[in-house]
Amino acid sequence: MPKTIGNPLSWTMGALGSAAGYATVVAAPAREHVPPVTRRLVMADLRAALQKGWEDLTAMRSDVMFACMLYPLMGAVLLGLATQGSLTHLMFPVLSGFALVGPVAGLGLYELSRRREAGMAVSWGAMFDVLRSPRFPRIVMLALFNAVIFMAWLLLADAIHALTLGPDRVLSLGALLSEAVSTPAGWVMIVVGSGVGFLLAAAVLAVSVVSFPLLLDRDVSLPVAVKTSVRVALENPAVIAAWGLIVAGLLVLGILPALIGLVVVLPVLGHATWHLYRAAVA
Repeated sequence: MPKTIGNPLSWTMGALGSAAGYATVVAAPAREHVPPVTRRLVMADLRAALQKGWEDLTAMRSDVMFACMLYPLMGAVLLGLATQGSLTHLMFPVLSGFALVGPVAGLGLYELSRRREAGMAVSWGAMFDVLRSPRFPRIVMLALFNAVIFMAWLLLADAIHALTLGPDRVLSLGALLSEAVSTPAGWVMIVVGSGVGFLLAAAVLAVSVVSFPLLLDRDVSLPVAVKTSVRVALENPAVIAAWGLIVAGLLVLGILPALIGLVVVLPVLGHATWHLYRAAVA
């Protein structure tokens, strides 16, 4: 009998129940401690990954784009919270934070690309098979790292604003933009904030560029996955830096049209990340 998915709620609850059964795995040693072999990357690998990512999206567009409607909705909620009270100054840090949480948001997309590459059946419900992985606790631990970096970024952005523009919070986006672009203190805020954001994004990129898909694909420990990702970044600094710029540029394009562009941008980046991992790790 073919396996049925059921409705989204029942599927999700069932998957979470299966993941709970694997919770004890987090304390057990991974069977595979030897780091995988990495490959040298060239700029053509980025073009190939994006092309394959687009092909994955066009092949699974109804399932993927339906599921990815969640991302602009999440962004709208975060922006709504940021514009309440005295948090308007955090609007731009929240938007730029998509680059920090993107590797986590792409987990289901990596699974779809993995299944399509292997010739397996693909549907929107397959995205939740990540929750059934015996390595899911390790994935959660790595996701917590990204969440901590995101929260640290918001706290640092708040502190930078207070140190440059003062402790008083602006109450409108127009006032914030005016102060940022027309005053020396605003220029300092932009420069310092951009520098801090760049360093945090670079750290997340190095740690996450292949670690999430690697954990999904192979039985490796969390330290091995992170070390492999950092090694890929160190061995291919120009290519990974270019990938980071591509990700940032596409996210900006996705955010500008009221976040709706993320419905296309995030799936392409998620699928492309899987194919970049396949190119980088033997």
